[in-house]
Amino acid sequence: MEIHLFDKEQHAEAFSAGTAVFREGDPGEHMFAVLEGTVDIVIHGTIVETVNAGGVFGEMALVEERPRIASAIVTADAKLVRIDRNRFMFLVQQNPFFALQLMTVMAERLRRMDQYL
Repeated sequence: MEIHLFDKEQHAEAFSAGTAVFREGDPGEHMFAVLEGTVDIVIHGTIVETVNAGGVFGEMALVEERPRIASAIVTADAKLVRIDRNRFMFLVQQNPFFALQLMTVMAERLRRMDQYL
C-alpha cells in the first residue's frame, strides 16, 4: 500500500545509496516516508522488504516506543520525509485515513513475515 500524504512535503532529506537511515537497536524516534528511491529493511542480515516511493518504514518504533528491530539501508538515492513522534500522533489523531493506511501497511508486513517463517 502506498501512502501519498507526504508527496508534496517541502522538507524531504536526501540520502545516498548505501546510507543507513537507522540500524537495528537504535532508538526509534522517527518514521520515514519515501518520496524517491528505495530502502531495504534488513533483519539479522536478511532483506525482509524493499520500500519504494509512496512507502513508509520505521513506524513500529513509534507505535511501541522501543528500539529498532531492523536496519534501513538506502539502496537507490532517496528523498525521505522524517516524521517525529509528535507529528505522528497528530496525524493519527487528526487523519483517521492515515491511521487506517498505516494499520494496513503493518498488517501486510505481518502477513509477509508469517509466510516467510
